[in-house]
Amino acid sequence: MGAPMSRKRPQTRRDWVPRKLLVCLGTKTAYPSGGDHTNRNISGRRDSRNHMTIVDRAALRRWARRSLLLAALLAAPAAYSEVVADSPDEDPGTLLGNYLSGRMARGDHDTVAAADFYSKALAGDPSNEIILEQTFLLEAASAHWDRAIRLANELVKVEPAHRIAQFLLGCDAFKRGDYKEADEHFSAARQGPIADLTSTLARAWVQEADGKPDEALATLDSLSDADWAQFYQRYHRALIADVAGKHDIARLAFAQAFKKNPSTLRVAEAYARHAVNANNRKLARDTLKIHIAKASGHPLSEALLADIESGKTPPLLVVTPADGLAEVFYGIGDALAGEGGLDMGIIFLQFALYVKPDFPLAYAALAEAYEGAKKYDLEMEAFDQIPKDSPLWLNVQIQKAFALNSLDRVDDAKVLLQQLIAQDPKDVRPLDALGNILRSHERYGEAKDYYSRAIALIGKPTKDNWALFYSRGVSNERLKDWPGAEADFKQALELSPEESLVLNYLGYSWIDQGRNLKQAMDYIRKAVKLKPDDGYYVDSLGWAYFRLGNLPGAVEQLERAVELKPDDPVINDHLGDAYWRVGRKLEAKYQWQQALTLKPDDDQTVALKQKIESGLTETADTKSAQDRTTQAGEKTQQ
Repeated sequence: MGAPMSRKRPQTRRDWVPRKLLVCLGTKTAYPSGGDHTNRNISGRRDSRNHMTIVDRAALRRWARRSLLLAALLAAPAAYSEVVADSPDEDPGTLLGNYLSGRMARGDHDTVAAADFYSKALAGDPSNEIILEQTFLLEAASAHWDRAIRLANELVKVEPAHRIAQFLLGCDAFKRGDYKEADEHFSAARQGPIADLTSTLARAWVQEADGKPDEALATLDSLSDADWAQFYQRYHRALIADVAGKHDIARLAFAQAFKKNPSTLRVAEAYARHAVNANNRKLARDTLKIHIAKASGHPLSEALLADIESGKTPPLLVVTPADGLAEVFYGIGDALAGEGGLDMGIIFLQFALYVKPDFPLAYAALAEAYEGAKKYDLEMEAFDQIPKDSPLWLNVQIQKAFALNSLDRVDDAKVLLQQLIAQDPKDVRPLDALGNILRSHERYGEAKDYYSRAIALIGKPTKDNWALFYSRGVSNERLKDWPGAEADFKQALELSPEESLVLNYLGYSWIDQGRNLKQAMDYIRKAVKLKPDDGYYVDSLGWAYFRLGNLPGAVEQLERAVELKPDDPVINDHLGDAYWRVGRKLEAKYQWQQALTLKPDDDQTVALKQKIESGLTETADTKSAQDRTTQAGEKTQQ
C-alpha cells in the first residue's frame, strides 16, 4: 500500500508523552523526530494532537461522554422551529436567514462571521434564549469581551447554572479584584466532572489571590481521587504553594508530580524553576535532564536548561494568581481542543488569554486549535502573537509555513522556509519541513534534495531521525529509484523498528514486486498489529492477500478496512475487486459505485466507470497496486 505523506510538526507547546497520558503543555519530540507521523493529504500538514494535558486521554473521553459535557457546554443549534416558535411578531425570513447563516458559519468554525449573524438575529429577538446562548458562545470564542460579558450577564439571569457564562463572569470579577464575586461565579459553574475540576482549580486561585493560601490548598484537596484529577491537584498545589511562599509544600507536590510523569514538559519546567529559585541548581539541572531524556528535546526545556547551566536564575513558572488562573483555563482548553472539542477548547483558551494576555503557550495552543478547525489565517494570526525572543519562535515559523501551504500558498511557504534555512544553514528543521511540503505537491526531486541536505547535517543518525530516511525513501520510490528507496526504508527501520509507516510501505512494495514475500507479509501484519484500527493498514494487508491470490483472506481484511474507513474510495475499490474475483459480481459493482460517490481522483474515476461497465479485466488486476493505493496511503491516519 502506498505510504502516507508524513509531516513532522515542530514543537511549540506539547511534549511527547505516553499516549494514555495528556499533560498540560507539551508536544511532539524535537525536530527531527520520530513519533506518529500523520498527515494531511493536500497540505502536507500533520495532525499533531498528541496532547499533554495532565489528563488521561481515555479518562477524559469517558467522563466527557458520561456527563455529556460538551453537549451541555456546546448546546447544539436548535431547529428553526424552536428558534422562531416564540417569535410570532418577528419577520421569519430575516430571523431565519441570520440564524441559518450563523449556523453555517459556526459549522465552518468561522466564529467571527457566526457571531455577527447571531448578533443580528438576537437584535431582532432579544428574548430568545437559544439565540442568546449561541451568540454569547460565539462572542466569547471571538474574544469580543465587552459583548461577551454583557451577554453572559443576560444569560445567567435566565440560566443561572450556565457554566461558560459563569466562568467568564468569574474571570471578569477576578480581573477587577472582586474575589468574592469571582468565587461565587466559579462556584455556580460547578456541575459535571470537568466543570467541577475547572471550578475547583479556579476557586483555589481566587482564594490565593484573596490572601487565603491555606483555604486554597484545602479547596484543592476536595478534588476527585481519580489519577487525572490528582495530577491536577498536585500540579496546582505546587504552583499555589510556591506563589504563597510555602516552598516545602511546593517541593513535595512537584516531586510527586514529576516522579509520576517525568516526560511532562510543564511540570518539569515548573519543578526546575522552583528548584533553582530555592538555590538547588543541581536539582533543577537533573530534573530537566531526566525530562529531556524521557521526552526528547523541547525548545522550552532546552532553553531553560541552558539558562540554568549558564548561571541564570529564571523566575517561577507561575508568579501571580493571575498566571495560575490562566494556567487553569489553558490546560483544560488544550485538553478539550485535543479531544475534538474545538469550539469549547477555543473558548477556554481565549479565557486564559483574557486573564493573561502575554501567554505565548496559550497562543500556540489556540493556533493549533485553529489548525484543527482548518482556519489557517487565524492560526497564523495567533502564532504572530508569539514574540521573536521566545524559544518557540523558529518552530512557530515552520508551522506558519505549513499553514501557508494549507492555504495553497506553497510559494510563500517555500520563501519563508528558505529564509529560515539562510539564517541557519545547519538547522535540520526547516530543510525537513520544506521537503515535506514539496513532497505533498509531488515535487519529489526537490523534496529529495532537501531531505538529503538534512541527512547530511545530522552526522550519526539516531532513532529520532528515522522519519528523514522514511521521507526520502518515499521520494525515491516515487522517482522510480527503488534501490535508493529500499536503502532508506531499511535505514529507517534500523533506527526505529516499530514504525508502522515504514513497515507498511516497505512490506507492500516487496509484495508488489514479488520479492521477500514472507518478510513482507510479516512487516504488513506487524503494522496492522501496531495499529489494528487503522483502515489503511488493514486495507494494505487485504490488498497484499489479493495480490498473492489469497482471495478469502483478502475479502475478510478488505471488508474490515471498509468498516474502519467507509468514506475512502480506494478501499471501496479494492473490496470491489476482491468481490469480483470470488464471484460476488453484484456486490463488486455496488462497491465500485460506492467508490464513485466518494470523490476519487480523475484516473480512478475512469477506471471505476470502466469496471462498472465491463467488470475487472486482467489489465486492471495487474496494475501496480503501489500506484492504485497511493491516494489512500497519502491519507493514512489523517
